[in-house]
Amino acid sequence: MALKSWQQGAQLVLTNSPIAIRMGSINELAEKTGSRDFILHSIGMSPNVRKDIPYEQTSYENMLKTFDISALSFHRILQTAYRLDAIREWGSVVALSYVAAQRTLTGYNDMGDAKALLESIARSFGYIYGRDRRVRINTISQSPTPTTAGSGIHGFDSLVDFSERMSPLGNATAEECADYCVALFSDLTRKVTMQNLYHDGGFSSMGMSLKAIEQYKKSFEECDCDEKE
Repeated sequence: MALKSWQQGAQLVLTNSPIAIRMGSINELAEKTGSRDFILHSIGMSPNVRKDIPYEQTSYENMLKTFDISALSFHRILQTAYRLDAIREWGSVVALSYVAAQRTLTGYNDMGDAKALLESIARSFGYIYGRDRRVRINTISQSPTPTTAGSGIHGFDSLVDFSERMSPLGNATAEECADYCVALFSDLTRKVTMQNLYHDGGFSSMGMSLKAIEQYKKSFEECDCDEKE
């Protein structure tokens, strides 16, 4: 997203936390785009997921860390930018979310709660920022996309495959998501705010697709399910 924006002429300030610097490639991106300030909000992580702790046995200490890293950090960024008047009029803020904020997806754990909080913050701050500064704030509910954080989710590869089969247009790639973000940053969407926008190939509107039905039937044909019951 940052690289795509830079290619379209944007001037960037990259920000990051120590864990993202350690696990990601923010330094390489900074060198390429000429950015030098590393205090980034582009991270979502759950210690409960990382430690494979089931949702019903959640560690509340870990859950608070999940909320702090994955959602409250967004509020801090917005609060600081608002206080410093750091975003010009008709500017745009985007945060990446996921459909687990609205639907239960096994294995996604307390990250679903964190994404719901993230979207709520976008609406609450979106009203204030829009009213006072004419700044837009939206979230994008992206298809499951391979990331450092996503790789820690149990069954992530199966989730990607299921989403691909369910989506009439297929999963949206990271590069396609970057293009969508650039559109939201542009003046062409200057009246779009406080929205959670699905960028998932149609997955969020589906109940069951033909490809998913065929795979479901195939799974029964490949095993003796009566014996396993």
